[in-house]
Amino acid sequence: MKRHERLNALLELLGERGRVDVEEAATQLEVSAATMRRDMDALAGQQLLKRTRGGAVLSSVAYDLPIRYKHSHRAVEKEEVAQEAAKLVGRGDVVGLSGGTTTTEIARVLATRPDFAEEGPQPHLTIVTNSLNIANELAVRPQIKIVLTGGVAHSRSFELVGPFSELVLQQISVDIAFIGANGIEPVMGATVHDEAEARVNRLMAERSRRAVVVADSSKIGRRCFARVGGADVFDTFITDNRAEEAIRQEFADHGLRVIAARSLPHA
Repeated sequence: MKRHERLNALLELLGERGRVDVEEAATQLEVSAATMRRDMDALAGQQLLKRTRGGAVLSSVAYDLPIRYKHSHRAVEKEEVAQEAAKLVGRGDVVGLSGGTTTTEIARVLATRPDFAEEGPQPHLTIVTNSLNIANELAVRPQIKIVLTGGVAHSRSFELVGPFSELVLQQISVDIAFIGANGIEPVMGATVHDEAEARVNRLMAERSRRAVVVADSSKIGRRCFARVGGADVFDTFITDNRAEEAIRQEFADHGLRVIAARSLPHA
C-alpha cells in the first residue's frame, strides 16, 4: 500500500471509529507500529487528527476529508457512476457540478468525450461549478466553457460557498445538475457535512431543468448534518450496482428514480 493510500485508509478508519490506537491501526493496515506513529504524526501536523497517548482521535475540524485524500477511495465505483451520469449529457448542454470526488470524476469523463473535444468556433459544453478543482482541471480545454460561481473557498472540500455563490446561481439556468452527497437515505434524501455547502448545492439543483444526485453505494444509509434534499429537489439518484435491490426500491417508493451504473470491464 502506497503512503497516500495508507494515510487515506487511516483517516477512513478514524472516521468509522472516532478513535484508534497505534497497534490496532498498524495491524489493520499491515504496517509496523513505528510507521503508524509517523503517519499519525504527519496527519496531526495537518490537523486531520489529534494524537493521544498510544493512538489518535479524529480532529474536530476534520469532519470532511480534504479531497486529495479521498480521490482513491472507491475509485472504481465513482468512475462507474460518472460514466452513467455522462450518458445524460448532450452536446450544447449547460451542466451544473457541485464539488466532490464523484462529480470531479464526471467532469473528467465529460472532458474526454470525443464529441466534446472536437474543434469548433463555439464551446460544445458549458460547465457551471462551485468547485475550484473541477474548474482548474477543465479550464485548459477550449471547447468547454467554465462558469465558476465565486464565493468563499471551503478549505477541505475546495467548494465555493456563501452569498456570492448564491447570487450567481440565482441568475442562471442549467440543463442538468449533478450534485454529490456525503450521505443519502430514502426519507431524508441527500445530506452533506456543511450547511453552507448544502444551501449552494440545493440552489444549483433548483436552478436546473433536471437534478441528479450522485453517490457511490457506501454513502447509502448515512445521514450527515445538513440536508440538501430528496425527491423534492432531485428526480434521479445514480449509484453503483453494489446497492441492494431492496434499498433501490425504497428510494423509488419515496419518488426518487434510481439508476444503478454498470460495472466497468476492469472492475
